[in-house]
Amino acid sequence: QVQLVESGGGLVQTGGSLRLSCAASGRTFSDTTMGWFRRAPGKEREFVASIQGNGGTAENTAATKDRFTISRDNAKNTVYLQMNSLLPEDTAIYYCAATSATTWRYWGQGTQVTVSS
Repeated sequence: QVQLVESGGGLVQTGGSLRLSCAASGRTFSDTTMGWFRRAPGKEREFVASIQGNGGTAENTAATKDRFTISRDNAKNTVYLQMNSLLPEDTAIYYCAATSATTWRYWGQGTQVTVSS
């Protein structure tokens, strides 16, 4: 079993920055691909970015337009999402996820990000 706890969400003005954190426990973190997803009001859940245990990353650039950066600290069992130049359309609940084999199996409870115009 894997437990994921997100933090760092909040209210920010357009153009501001936030850094989300996700603390993981319950399995070998360094071997696990971690990711961030988001769900905006009235929309489907959307992939934001992922990072492999070796540091390889993938990003939904169509959604984030290179404003977001995912990183991890294996010593702290934590994955981060640095979000810069935030826009109102980035308003969503952001979820941390972890894979089992190739499936996104474990999910955090989510953290709200609200960007005011």
